[in-house]
Amino acid sequence: MSTNHFDVVIIGSGAGGGTLAWKLAPTGKRILILERGKYVPRERDNWDSKKVILESKYHVTEEWYDRALNGFHPGAHYNVGGNTKFYGAALLRMRERDFGEVVHHGGVSPAWPISYAELEPYYTQAEHLYFVHGERGADPTDPRASADYRFPRMSHEPRIQELSDDLARLGLRPFHVPIGVMIDEADPNASACIRCGTCDGFPCLVNAKADAQVVCVDPALRHPNVSLLTGALVTRLDTSASGREVSAIHVERDGAREVYTAGVVVVSAGAINSAALLLRSANERHPRGLANGSDQVGRNYMAHVNSMMLAISKRPNPTVFQKTLALNDFYFGTDGFEHPMGHISFVGKSDEYMLAAGAPRIVPGLTLELMAKHSLDFWMTTEDLPDPDNRVTLTDEGGIQLAYDPNNLTAHSMLQRKLKSMLEHIGCEDHLLPHNFYVGKRIPLAGVAHQNGTARFGRDPRTSVLDENCKAHELDNLYVVDGSFFPSSSAVNPALTIMANALRVGDHLTARLR
Repeated sequence: MSTNHFDVVIIGSGAGGGTLAWKLAPTGKRILILERGKYVPRERDNWDSKKVILESKYHVTEEWYDRALNGFHPGAHYNVGGNTKFYGAALLRMRERDFGEVVHHGGVSPAWPISYAELEPYYTQAEHLYFVHGERGADPTDPRASADYRFPRMSHEPRIQELSDDLARLGLRPFHVPIGVMIDEADPNASACIRCGTCDGFPCLVNAKADAQVVCVDPALRHPNVSLLTGALVTRLDTSASGREVSAIHVERDGAREVYTAGVVVVSAGAINSAALLLRSANERHPRGLANGSDQVGRNYMAHVNSMMLAISKRPNPTVFQKTLALNDFYFGTDGFEHPMGHISFVGKSDEYMLAAGAPRIVPGLTLELMAKHSLDFWMTTEDLPDPDNRVTLTDEGGIQLAYDPNNLTAHSMLQRKLKSMLEHIGCEDHLLPHNFYVGKRIPLAGVAHQNGTARFGRDPRTSVLDENCKAHELDNLYVVDGSFFPSSSAVNPALTIMANALRVGDHLTARLR
């Protein structure tokens, strides 16, 4: 047998691919992970906000194109662990109602082909695997769970505790964000996490953030049957003459071209790059792209309606690790607006370099440095709805073209209005300032951290790309295991759902590989 043949090849090592590799490693099957990036170097710049945020040192350098073919640089990362190396590790379950049809102000969010109950055991597994610290039932929209969190909630620092108390006095139910970090607050000297201020948007220099590389890829590689190739760009997938199987995986690595084969091929390159790879792999049997008989590959791209807003606290906010608090009281609406609005939480604490990157409007009498010392840095997420015209396509030269017009904006405006109405009650000035550092290059389209939906799963091959096990309807050995499979986006970070689904598909593949 060729040394380039494997039982399973996984393309990508992030929340989907990395988690799946960990799940399959104990099977003893020969598994290869192909990652186009390399390991993020461990260096002092990991925690330098000027390098990471202002200069975008670790972002991808390639250019993508918008609907009008204007170029932009996406706020994405190619490296072992994928975008989880730079995520904020907020790991929330989708709400149970999110799995059904939900009527929004801007349209209808479709039902999933599986229920919350089917994914629930895997949510629990993912929470335990990724060291999620939380408190069951404190969130008023918290879905039912079969087990408690394995690790206790992270404590609030004093200014955030004051904020939580102020919100509670307004009759709201703020809660501690479920967050994946390796912290032991009962024994700080033994804790891997030192509770620094660079968890959100930065790689962790001490490997204490529960990212896919640290938690899944590196442990998987301890199994002799699992191997990893970095710097391995997959350029296309070939199929057999019947078109029913992926027969070859073409890779460019270190200036050379290589070909690999596998019994099972898993695409986990992220919703945008996974769709692009399937489209680039068009052939006579799949003229519109691999697995694209439904013409749904690349369509229905979603990334949430996100905004970061600064509230200026009347008292200094010396908080270091800020993102411990969230609010879901308006997730499914409120009196006067019966439609879902979304989720309110925090991002990491801003400094002057982050404020410079996002170029917020200056409050009279405040410098960027002074604003940073007084800022409360809110993050708001509203569900965007699947739209077939929001899509990934290829340019004539084979580059990625991303067409996206946000929708359900009224609900997001209502969420912002709700937050603004609370400012005087939470010790803040009457200013709510937009801040855009999180998109990297200040272009809203470049904010692709929550990408999903480009290869939706479903029961009907005419309207979906994947079946309920995330196998392509039209191919017998091709799976897509990242955020691509989402039929709807909910209003929470997709990472935990991607991880849980990878564990679910892992059980299916384990049975298949026996």
